Amino acid sequence: MSAVHTVLFKSQALFLRLTFALICIAALGAVLATALSAAGVWPWLTLQAGLDGTYYPQAGMVAQITLTALVLMLAFFLPANGRMLALENSHRKFSVQMEDVARAYHTAHAGDRKGLFTARSEFDAVKERLAFMRNHPDLGELEPEVLELAAQMSQVSQDLASTYSDANVERARTFLKQRQQELDAFQARLEDAKMVMHELRQWTRDVEIEESLAKSHLGRLREELFELLPELSAQLQSPPDGTDPETGSVVAMKPPRRAD
Repeated sequence: MSAVHTVLFKSQALFLRLTFALICIAALGAVLATALSAAGVWPWLTLQAGLDGTYYPQAGMVAQITLTALVLMLAFFLPANGRMLALENSHRKFSVQMEDVARAYHTAHAGDRKGLFTARSEFDAVKERLAFMRNHPDLGELEPEVLELAAQMSQVSQDLASTYSDANVERARTFLKQRQQELDAFQARLEDAKMVMHELRQWTRDVEIEESLAKSHLGRLREELFELLPELSAQLQSPPDGTDPETGSVVAMKPPRRAD
């Protein structure tokens, strides 16, 4: 149903524009013909008209002048009708009006955040915002009711604009940037510490492995030495026949105690 109404409304608007164009052309032609007839270049309209048996030879001229005046009045009347149609169209497009209100409010709120408005009373604050929006180059085509509504909305949100002013927002952003820089520096130091920790852990493992290998090698050397010592001691301290020179007994040498 809404689509049908939209099509009918567009058809009506198109027909009205066509009618206005035809009336303007007719008015221009009538004025031109009347002017040429008055100058003697073009003949007057001939019309046989009379009243009570009396004929008026100038009836054509009077009818032509009257028709020209009527068409001119109609041509001057149609722009007012066009403004009424434009107003009706603006009322039909309520969403577009709300977008205009939002745009005007955004402009006023941005000015309020910059600290452009200093009036304290409610009336003066609304008046100051209204004057600012009327002089704004982007809001000159909006209706006064739209600007007034946006000015009232901006005055109501004055505390919000003061809290989130450009100076406060910039100070908060600067603080957050500094915190972010500190966090980035801390993350970099943390990564360096992780790398150093990983290097130390790997180094410790390598040292422990080398130490374990060294202990293993030392153990094998001790075992081999313990195996050789009894034989060497016996060969050095015993006579060739293997008996003690004083007691005549065989000397048994125990290997030294293994160090833990």
